[in-house]
Amino acid sequence: MTPILALGPSFLDPDTLIRTLGFIGILAIVFVESGLLVGFFLPGDSLLFTGGLLIATGVLQVPLWLALVLVPLAAVLGDQCGYLIGRRLGPAVFRRQDARFFKPRYVEDAYAFFDRYGGRAVLLARFVPVVRTFVPVVAGVGRMDYRHFVGWNVAGGVLWGAGVTTLGYLLGGIAFVRDNIEVILILIVLVSVLPVAVELLRARRRTRREAAAAGGTRAGAAHRG
Repeated sequence: MTPILALGPSFLDPDTLIRTLGFIGILAIVFVESGLLVGFFLPGDSLLFTGGLLIATGVLQVPLWLALVLVPLAAVLGDQCGYLIGRRLGPAVFRRQDARFFKPRYVEDAYAFFDRYGGRAVLLARFVPVVRTFVPVVAGVGRMDYRHFVGWNVAGGVLWGAGVTTLGYLLGGIAFVRDNIEVILILIVLVSVLPVAVELLRARRRTRREAAAAGGTRAGAAHRG
């Protein structure tokens, strides 16, 4: 099998991580990256895809069904932990008015963010590197309804954890994929960013339309005055 080179530092190479840490390492990394702030740099998408590929080729001796159960479970539990961190520690961390990074207005922004996007934020963030680490914490800080969060968290964890692993497993038997794994992993990262990019563009257009409408209203009022 063609060696999988890292898309960053060598110690973050998904192939090296899996061969060194095994299946337990995959579960641990998924848990940490999903909800603990220190795990934002870990390679979640490429790790799951590579894990599925190695299962398909027999390098990783784990039944696919077991991976499809435990990986989503680790992802869901990681997000639950992140939510509890935000809910329990958020108010204390964001209390200081003169804080340089953790300002009280960030809590207000979190409330507004989840009021606007609701569960979609939790689901979409699951497929975006770095963002998926912080969203559950922000959800806790913003006091998102817990049952609402759990529902979207489970949906996102299953779709992401089982979906990306299955994709790697199905494509692992294709020679072209094995021979061009680095390009495939880069494409996975790019595709995972698309939903948020589209949402940001829509938000920018809405803001411009609202600003234009507000400007027109003010101009009309001034003219009538």
